[in-house]
Amino acid sequence: MAEIAVVTGASSGIGAATARHLVRAGFDVVIGARRVERLEDLKRQLEAEYPERIVTALPLDVSDVDSVKAFTDAIEKVDVLVNNAGGALGVDRIETADEADWSRMYDINVLSILRVTQALLPKLRASPAASVVTIGSVAALEAYETGAGYNAAKHGARAVTRVLRLELKGEPIRVIEIDPGLVETEFSVVRLGGDQAAADKIYEGVDNLTADDIADAVTWTVTRPPHVNIDSIQIMPRDQVAARNVYRRNV
Repeated sequence: MAEIAVVTGASSGIGAATARHLVRAGFDVVIGARRVERLEDLKRQLEAEYPERIVTALPLDVSDVDSVKAFTDAIEKVDVLVNNAGGALGVDRIETADEADWSRMYDINVLSILRVTQALLPKLRASPAASVVTIGSVAALEAYETGAGYNAAKHGARAVTRVLRLELKGEPIRVIEIDPGLVETEFSVVRLGGDQAAADKIYEGVDNLTADDIADAVTWTVTRPPHVNIDSIQIMPRDQVAARNVYRRNV
């Protein structure tokens, strides 16, 4: 029987790419996200390409307790959990920040890890060799101007992940954190309220990471021998040397 991987925020970007890579590596997958139509499209694509694999698509809003319960109750077995759901809202300075945006970022980046991991932990414990992966950010490692809300949320996600690693000492469950830099996905469009032109400027002139780059790293970490725990990986484009220190060509 194939191992089962659960991926949150799987309707696009890193989540969707991670599901593809894990299926390719031989996992059956359970994918969850709010945008159910996109999930169903991904499910059809994966099933067409890998008919031997089982792909289950379930609605999931990680900020809604009832949605998380329905999602996790529907999962009978899990060997790998990828806590990918998250995101940033706004680029305001602290003096003009919207508290509602900060609350929302804390909810989807930190409390989401608590809700999903807590609910699935008994099933992860039933696996002979389980893994929990947090998709973090360079924002968890260094602060930058106009990023305080997202910095705080991702620092929180990093803290939760580290504490989970400590609390599961001696159990056959790996805890892994992957912190990407610039990945060209819908992330910046969402952060900037749908402003595609402004989002494009962020990636302009840079040989950015792709969602597949991060998905490849996730798959590598969870396919190591069970005694090997890749505690954390920071992945940056060669052109990016710090959160806001980026080399741009012809710009």
